[in-house]
Amino acid sequence: MSLVIVHATITVDGYLADSAGGVDWMFGRPSTADDDAVVEKVTTQIGAVIGGANATQTIEPGEIPYGGMLKVPVFLMTHHGREPIEQDGVTYTFVVNDITRAVTLAKEAAGDKWVSLLGGSISRQCLRLGLVDELHLDIAPVLLGGGISLFAGLEQKIELERVETSAFASESHHRYRVLC
Repeated sequence: MSLVIVHATITVDGYLADSAGGVDWMFGRPSTADDDAVVEKVTTQIGAVIGGANATQTIEPGEIPYGGMLKVPVFLMTHHGREPIEQDGVTYTFVVNDITRAVTLAKEAAGDKWVSLLGGSISRQCLRLGLVDELHLDIAPVLLGGGISLFAGLEQKIELERVETSAFASESHHRYRVLC
């Protein structure tokens, strides 16, 4: 069965990126083979990705989800329709203003694998609609004090069940099941 997951690296204060969208704080941190194994365990299960389209609805260098290491269908939320784009072996399908449809399409494309939600807005929309099965959070030991939040604006209580936690070199890894 295809799970819908929020998979994100965040700061201790819950930010995905700094105020300008930068994620430099993610890189250069020590890691071990155990850290890498946790991330690999998740990424090998991902069969499709949902994210937000950029303003130009193009795929710029560096915008490839997971740095291009996954060659899975990507569904991008947008306000304007356009034909799918294929680039570097990845098909990007644009879905207009209907996150539920995007999740349905992504689950169909993923088959028995997981659908990964990227970005705070997409994740919050899906959480509010009850479309998320699990959260997979890698927490880096840094406080940004501001930036782009993963959960700010969710505006509802959602109960979680801890499924798995681990900590190795620098990050802690948390897996939660979303309870109905």
